[in-house]
Amino acid sequence: MAIQTMNPATNEVVKTFKPHTAKEVTQKIEAADKGFREWRKTSFADRAKLMHKCADILDNEAEKYGRIITLEMGKPLKDGIAEVKKCAIACRYYAENANDFLKDELVETKAEKSLIAYEPLGVILAVMPWNFPFWQVFRFLAPALMAGNTGLLKHASNVPQCALAIEEIIRKAGFPEDVFYTLLIGSKEVDAVIAHPAVKAVTLTGSEAAGAHVAATAGKEIKKTVLELGGSDPFIVLDDADLELASENAVKSRMVNTGQSCIAAKRFIVVESIADTFLEKMKAKMAALKTGDPLKDDCDYGPMARPDLAEELEEQVKKSVKKGAEVVLDGGREGKDSAYFKPMILKNVKPGMPAYDEELFGPVAAFIVAKDEQEAIRIANDSRFGLAGSVWTKDHTRGLKVARQVESGAVFVNAMVASSPEMPFGGIKKSGYGRELSYIGIREFVNQKSIWVNASPTNKQGD
Repeated sequence: MAIQTMNPATNEVVKTFKPHTAKEVTQKIEAADKGFREWRKTSFADRAKLMHKCADILDNEAEKYGRIITLEMGKPLKDGIAEVKKCAIACRYYAENANDFLKDELVETKAEKSLIAYEPLGVILAVMPWNFPFWQVFRFLAPALMAGNTGLLKHASNVPQCALAIEEIIRKAGFPEDVFYTLLIGSKEVDAVIAHPAVKAVTLTGSEAAGAHVAATAGKEIKKTVLELGGSDPFIVLDDADLELASENAVKSRMVNTGQSCIAAKRFIVVESIADTFLEKMKAKMAALKTGDPLKDDCDYGPMARPDLAEELEEQVKKSVKKGAEVVLDGGREGKDSAYFKPMILKNVKPGMPAYDEELFGPVAAFIVAKDEQEAIRIANDSRFGLAGSVWTKDHTRGLKVARQVESGAVFVNAMVASSPEMPFGGIKKSGYGRELSYIGIREFVNQKSIWVNASPTNKQGD
């Protein structure tokens, strides 16, 4: 794919970028490595001052950067602005908490003093996707820089202006130039970056295939990876749920970012006794959504990020229908070359269909009826993915009990799944491993060093 901005609302190529050469990439890697030697010596207080400035820029210029997001990947402007402001929240969270998260931890042993120290690793490579082109970068970047690491960003090739804007923000905030660089390269060049001795670890948010490849490449180099991959999140509606609340959130969760979110609800697993009523409510609410020009109109959803992505989703729907799925809410692509895709609901979704087995990364909901609570849990877990999910019931105790049985990195009871700085984020099974955000996320890319101290060498300890 060319490194270019193509407005998905118009299919207009706005700007094309010349990729960095191998020599330029090597220079940036080496500069980030050199920068790490000094950056790691800075105090948490000094890092926090710069991170707060970064947050201020994100807040004060949210509309400017939100417009770039909308231009490059199509989400409504109000959502792009909200994404930028969410990045400011993450920056402030780590500016205020990194010192506590990474302070020495004293441990009782036979030594006169023993502790766990949390020390930065060095240059961290981030391979990031286009769907939340600011948020997914900053949830890596804020903790990485606050921990004393330096960063490299290989962003998706269709959001180069977002990638360069993030580099601009870091510079404007006053960070040293060599603590962060954007690499304008294609996916084929990533292996060479991972192999460079100065790069110590890799974090990737993306597809299952991309994650498997990066993990294998990093594994050959004995380098740590954190992977946040796809999801086919279950939205479980039990027989005692508030159906109005649940159906409203079902539509919001399926349609967030025009359905292009790893943690968007994708499989709606509803207990049989209330299935018909819930489906009618969900269908009516989804059919009422409006689209338009995401830069101009107050639309509910915009185009998908690229026409080829809409085409792939269309093929998944066609294959599912051919295998017996029934279209309840008809929608789909507006034209052969269009990135716009109207919402759809499929029912009678069974194993063996793409709508059941695969991730539908767009505005198509798979509706599945379960006999009872236990079958709903079984269906929820009948997936190779395990990123997140939600449970809807008026009985909070029951909801917690069900949540504990769902195989995923996160489960929300009576709330739409969302990421926030305070809670760890990541999946299990084919949804990846490792965690972002929270104190757990900042500790992923540090050396958790054990230090044992005796006043004199006469004391003895066992192996």
